[in-house]
Amino acid sequence: MSSSLAFDVYGTLIDPSDVIRQLRPRLAGEAEGFYRRWRDKQLEYSFRRGLMGAYVDFAQCTREALAYLCAAEQAPLDEQVQQQLCDAWTRLPAFADSAAGLAQLQQRGAQLYAFSNGSHAAVNALLEQAGLADFFREIVSVEAVGNFKPAPAVYQYLLQRTGSAAQATWLVSSNSFDILGAAHAGLRSVWVKRAATAVLDPWGIDADLQVSDLRQLAERWPG
Repeated sequence: MSSSLAFDVYGTLIDPSDVIRQLRPRLAGEAEGFYRRWRDKQLEYSFRRGLMGAYVDFAQCTREALAYLCAAEQAPLDEQVQQQLCDAWTRLPAFADSAAGLAQLQQRGAQLYAFSNGSHAAVNALLEQAGLADFFREIVSVEAVGNFKPAPAVYQYLLQRTGSAAQATWLVSSNSFDILGAAHAGLRSVWVKRAATAVLDPWGIDADLQVSDLRQLAERWPG
């Protein structure tokens, strides 16, 4: 049976930093830093809710993280602008290498899955508008579990949906927490180091494979 590759979506297939472009007209030189803090708070809120057992849609974590930053930093973004910025997360572009890399992996016989903290509907719409939806056998969303990555139950649900053994399932992600979560659950992993400054958390756990983009993954994936 062919190996299964499960791709994280935000930050791995799809480029969330495009939101910076939406922020620049309003925050000028502060846009990139504001985006980074928003992204960090968005993930922090998902982790908190996972620990609390208080699941909500990832889009709500995104909205609440933005509202927090606007209040904490007195950012000049009113409610209408905040809604527009949150809506921008539904129209994010794919990274330039995503489609080509996925096509090459598909040709090599890999079974491809999208695996995301986002809701099924949100991820499906995002991949459709980015031209990537047809590469995947299925979208596996954490909403069915009611928790977020890196909770172990989420990775077990992935194995249930793929029907693959853990050692035949590869988690592909640019997010360090995702790589660690997959390893903890017994899956194999590919870290997509999309920025030269990116660092894998120093927990003594390495990804099975490290690449800079999905074209390189298609070339180096052992199958």
